Amino acid sequence: MEGTNPVNKKLAAALSGGAVLVLALSGCSDDGNEKLDSWAKDVCDSVQPQSKKIAAANAAIQKETSDNSSPEDVQKTDSKAFQDMSDAYKAMGAAVKDAGAPPVDDGQKKTDDAVKELNAISKSYGDLKKKVDGLDTKDQADFADGLKSVAGELDKLSKSGNKALEKLQEGEVGKAMRKQDSCKSASATPSAA
Repeated sequence: MEGTNPVNKKLAAALSGGAVLVLALSGCSDDGNEKLDSWAKDVCDSVQPQSKKIAAANAAIQKETSDNSSPEDVQKTDSKAFQDMSDAYKAMGAAVKDAGAPPVDDGQKKTDDAVKELNAISKSYGDLKKKVDGLDTKDQADFADGLKSVAGELDKLSKSGNKALEKLQEGEVGKAMRKQDSCKSASATPSAA
């Protein structure tokens, strides 16, 4: 089993970077814009369960990679985790889209960009799932090489992400989101194992 372990650790490290994307959607300040507060509550309440799902998927991979697991177990866990992440990011995109544009300058463009980005991240995790599913678990060396490639893509994904999400949360929108309990608790989620 030792052949896959360093790769698993690399995968786990890359994966923990992916959790940062969710944190972009969370954040305390006070402002009196009821429309914006209502928008922020809608988004935060919808995003919170998804961030928990992503944190759980992260934790599952971290656990599997630290257990000297068999290639079959690693493949099964990673495949499910990537599917869960793909679903969660897609649901986040839908939540942001359903909430509509926040009542701020360029609100519609910021929303459209964030939705597009979340859907792209969802697709990327879906592609990673397919890649993991296609790995040959019978050949330890091939499996390790395949995981290394997945870890590399995951690393890129975790670094490329959240520019549009950050833009969506600039200024007043970010302040309104940070006031929401569901966004505050979403930001604490990734540390939960």
